[in-house]
Amino acid sequence: MRATVKIVDAYTDRYSIFIHPEDAKAAKLHPDDLVKIEYGKRSIYGSLVISSFVQPGEVGVSRDVLQLHNLSDGEVVEVVPAGTPESVRYIKKKMNGEKLRKVEIEAIVRDIVDRKLRDIEISSFVTALEINGLDMDETAALTIAMAETGDMLDIDRKPIMDVHSIGGVPGNKTNILVVPIVAAAGLTIPKTSSRAITSAAGTADVVEVFANVTFSLDEIKSIVEKVGACLVWGGALNFAPADDLTIKAERALSIDPTGLMLASIMSKKYAIGSQYILIDIPTGKGVKVETVDQARALAKDFIELGKRLGQYVEVAITYGGQPIGHTVGPALEAKEALLALMTGKGPGSLIEKATGLAGILLEMGGVAPPGAGKRMAKEILDSGKAWEKMKEIIEAQGGDPNIKPEDIPVGDKTYTFVAPTSGYVTSIDNRAITGIARAAGAPEDKGAGVELYVKVGEKVKEGDPLFKIHAGSETRLEQAIVYARRTEPIRIEGMVLQRIGNI
Repeated sequence: MRATVKIVDAYTDRYSIFIHPEDAKAAKLHPDDLVKIEYGKRSIYGSLVISSFVQPGEVGVSRDVLQLHNLSDGEVVEVVPAGTPESVRYIKKKMNGEKLRKVEIEAIVRDIVDRKLRDIEISSFVTALEINGLDMDETAALTIAMAETGDMLDIDRKPIMDVHSIGGVPGNKTNILVVPIVAAAGLTIPKTSSRAITSAAGTADVVEVFANVTFSLDEIKSIVEKVGACLVWGGALNFAPADDLTIKAERALSIDPTGLMLASIMSKKYAIGSQYILIDIPTGKGVKVETVDQARALAKDFIELGKRLGQYVEVAITYGGQPIGHTVGPALEAKEALLALMTGKGPGSLIEKATGLAGILLEMGGVAPPGAGKRMAKEILDSGKAWEKMKEIIEAQGGDPNIKPEDIPVGDKTYTFVAPTSGYVTSIDNRAITGIARAAGAPEDKGAGVELYVKVGEKVKEGDPLFKIHAGSETRLEQAIVYARRTEPIRIEGMVLQRIGNI
């Protein structure tokens, strides 16, 4: 049917195409059918919404469609049924536990990016991967397909280093130290990071406190070739666009298939041209990978996948049993990270992990001899060279290179929890600390979060401060206090844990 375009001022996040009930009846179309809009030599695919919101002869297009396609009000187009894509048959094949060929995986990814696959079909694909998994051949094919259906970055400065943490530990602002240390040694490290999904602060959320993180591909290339590094948000780029759509399904289903997680991480590294990659796998209670055996198995997968992509990968299994440093939340973490860069001093967990990871990268990049990387990283941090490099990065990203940690505001509505008894801190619950920070408003409210006064193993007396909640409003503060009281974020016990008498 021929129709005139009407722009619908709404983001449906479903690539919605609206037509009037009379037109739907005449064209024998049904709700959620896959339809195609043809204009010129181009096509748009979307899910059908039947609504009187548009008039007969009109086709409504939601704002999310316009992010990828140029259409204007009154433009005349053709609207036709799209039929079922061939890739749906391949999804059913995986649902039945069969191995997919490279061309089949490529077809699925291409149809996800082109929006030929609707939410329910993408969810079916993700569920099939969770149940039946992917072997390494399939994972490599998925990774390359996800990268090559998006933009690719070509940076002239070589070699290109990269570091990525699979996450799960609150307060993990480590890479804000690692990147300038590595760049100060003369290596190139373009770091794209995510915003928080379930955590209280992603690296991009923290950096955004003192510098812009949203740039085009050309702008990133310019920044990296000028200063040797960047700390930017990857979500503003068209890297592995299928990943955003599969992540949406993963969130809704609360699943994270291993093969898809590997492809998600490594496709972005492939797209940015990374040659030497260090993967940080935090391990411990309350994080994504709870045992060392699980971490080792995952490490082998990352290394094998890297080989197939022509990338050299090493993995660091790190301690993840409690938060990194003393702060959780964007502004609080930014203050702590910048202070560590300025002075070379800070919480032992932050300095130890940052210099350890940076040291591995220095050895991988050939600027430090084997076994000497961590020492060199600490020298770069202590000498102020890392801070000077960080100031270059901040300035290149539109921030104030003369910023001081004390210039960064934090939530002024606070509440401090104290020790109810004397004893030793025997555990800090990662999930509870993250939950408290998010209840206080993090990461959307940059100043919200948690400030820790104790770590595992420390002795406390009754009434000693344990942690302080920061929030931007009394309402948010009260919500965080209630959340903290419902959980046991910090456990304090005496040295005698149990007493058992005669039986």
